Amino acid sequence: MKPQIIPRLLITLFTALVSIAAVAQDPVKEPASEPLTEPASEPAPDNLRENAVRLFLDCNNCDLSYTRQEIPWVNYVRQVQDAQVYVLVTRQNSGNGGDLYTYTFHGMEEFKGMDDTLTYTTNPQNTSVEIREKRTNILKAGLIRFASRTPLIDEIEISHTSSLEQEEVVDRWKNWVFEIQTSPQYTAEEYYKRLELENSLRITKVTPDIKLEVEIDQRFTKQRFIEDDLDTTYIRSYVGMDNLFVKSLGEHWSAGLIWEINSSSSENYDLTTRVMPALEYDLFPYSEATHRQLRFLYSIGYQYCNYTDTTIFNKITENLFGQQIRIAYEVQKKWGSVYLSVWGLNYFHDFSKNMVATDLYARIRVFKGLSLFLNIEAAHINDQLSLRKGELSEAERLLRLREQATGYQLETGIGLTYTFGSIYNNVVNPRFGD
Repeated sequence: MKPQIIPRLLITLFTALVSIAAVAQDPVKEPASEPLTEPASEPAPDNLRENAVRLFLDCNNCDLSYTRQEIPWVNYVRQVQDAQVYVLVTRQNSGNGGDLYTYTFHGMEEFKGMDDTLTYTTNPQNTSVEIREKRTNILKAGLIRFASRTPLIDEIEISHTSSLEQEEVVDRWKNWVFEIQTSPQYTAEEYYKRLELENSLRITKVTPDIKLEVEIDQRFTKQRFIEDDLDTTYIRSYVGMDNLFVKSLGEHWSAGLIWEINSSSSENYDLTTRVMPALEYDLFPYSEATHRQLRFLYSIGYQYCNYTDTTIFNKITENLFGQQIRIAYEVQKKWGSVYLSVWGLNYFHDFSKNMVATDLYARIRVFKGLSLFLNIEAAHINDQLSLRKGELSEAERLLRLREQATGYQLETGIGLTYTFGSIYNNVVNPRFGD
């Protein structure tokens, strides 16, 4: 073999090896039959996300960061006008001492007419983590019907627990729920000491036909002021029991009994008790209470008063008869929510002894990006029959140890919020968060 042929052979062999390696690394140059056994390439996540359902979640008590992490197959938008699906989440107290969460799904644009309502009831034994997980599962269940009409359905897996058994639930408590709460607080400084005790016992039984509530509250505050030549202690105490019994009379009517007992040092009561039968009518069915209510409540009854000190009307005991009426309206929609209550009471022995009060809370989306918050509590007061006779001391006035005469009470507040920018809020970044 000639010497110059060997280098040529080596060059030819090296070139062949490089070509083979290039073919192995380039899937495009594989034989045409190979892709039939290989998985198809997946679309880019950004392309998929563009086709995801645009969701506006109207929820004041949701963990939105957790929700976005657990349900990444929708686009979360900041304005309801940009949404394809609007979800309203409302909460009401349930008979077992927990909460009833109602999820209302409202389809928009191409999903118009696809509406649904799902509920979830917690119990006092549930932890916050358990509640958060279950609520997220309810949201998933409601959104899946919308996501199933998008390409992202191929990225969603539906599963169940390893064992599903049908069991008969036996309630040995017969719908009775007991809740005990205590909250002692103590503050100490060199010249000031404060002891505050708050205790409560709540007993309830709620069924579709009846509602029974018994609540006992006790509050005690002891303040001690220490000066060089003076050591003064002030005490304010309250003990009360509120009882409510309601019987359902259908989808619109209810009848009940309200019984209150309390003792209050600041309000000059050693003992007062009031018994008032009541009747309520809801213009809308009670089954729609999570979305809208217009309730009319009328009650009439008897009140016995045993005062601590003589009142400004020279009474130490008193028997009173009176009546009360309340009108309450509440609506929760995608444009916001409004709660308005107007109520008044008077005593039969003197119709000038009365009170009229109103409460208003509104959360309204004015237009895209702008929301208005408003709350008003106002009362015209002319029913302070228990006021103590005599002047108030400076300490009683400043520490509010005794009820003071007043013709009205007013609390109000207003707020505006405006947001603009990207309509999406899918990203979760927990760094430096609360």
